[in-house]
Amino acid sequence: MKLSFNTWVYSSFPVWVPAYPLEEVIKRLASIGYDGVEIGAAAPHAYPDYLTDKQRKEVRKILDDTGIACSSMLPAPGGGPGFNVASENPLERAAAIDQYKKVADLCREWGAPTLMYVAGWQVFGTSRNQAWEWSAKALDEIAAYASDLAIAVEPTSADSNLIDSCDDVINLMDEVGRPNVGAMFDTYHTLYRNEVPTDYVYRLGSRLKHVHLADVNRDPPGSGIVDYVSLVQALRDVEYDGYLAMEIGFNRRNVEPDDIARRALNHMKSIL
Repeated sequence: MKLSFNTWVYSSFPVWVPAYPLEEVIKRLASIGYDGVEIGAAAPHAYPDYLTDKQRKEVRKILDDTGIACSSMLPAPGGGPGFNVASENPLERAAAIDQYKKVADLCREWGAPTLMYVAGWQVFGTSRNQAWEWSAKALDEIAAYASDLAIAVEPTSADSNLIDSCDDVINLMDEVGRPNVGAMFDTYHTLYRNEVPTDYVYRLGSRLKHVHLADVNRDPPGSGIVDYVSLVQALRDVEYDGYLAMEIGFNRRNVEPDDIARRALNHMKSIL
């Protein structure tokens, strides 16, 4: 297992500050000692339409020069553009699918093996079945476009209302039925549901492609109530050999990104 750090807390999503250029963030995380960087596609980092060909090549060079891998990527859901694959607005659904495809292209350029999929959210006036159908159709199209990548579906119970649980993820994977569609989970969302993270590991088994780590209030591992020792053991039991990505601190302004990145790394390395 390798350790990665999600860039949200260094970017402008969903809180505007603190905000640092992506090149600076990669250098900092490499110097702290991470194996990988999980790049969230939000300004000022990797929003595809804001990147020139020159900037894309510069990011790849920095990744290569620092020796840190791009572990995974995720479009920024929500906000002004929406990017809700389950929206009742067909133009928004199309824009969301297009954004996923653009981020998939970035994954290829920067060597990221995994593209995360947030399945959208049910809007008032839309039935759950209809929202589910739109999301499944979007996932199928994205997975077909990015057949060379692992598409990891995340249950986001603390933030959405469509794919809440381990059962929802399994049902969606089974319905789409593409070999590159797998699952991930975030310990923060399991806490929201008052569930045990190791249960997700054993239920998903080999279909588990990615993991997010965060404790209460999106604090670093080791500062809350998640049993990371048991979680690591469960991951070893199912022979998981992917990334453990810290997705922490981005829900507030009063945070020092380097500090929480360092604390999270030290705690997880002590367990691994």
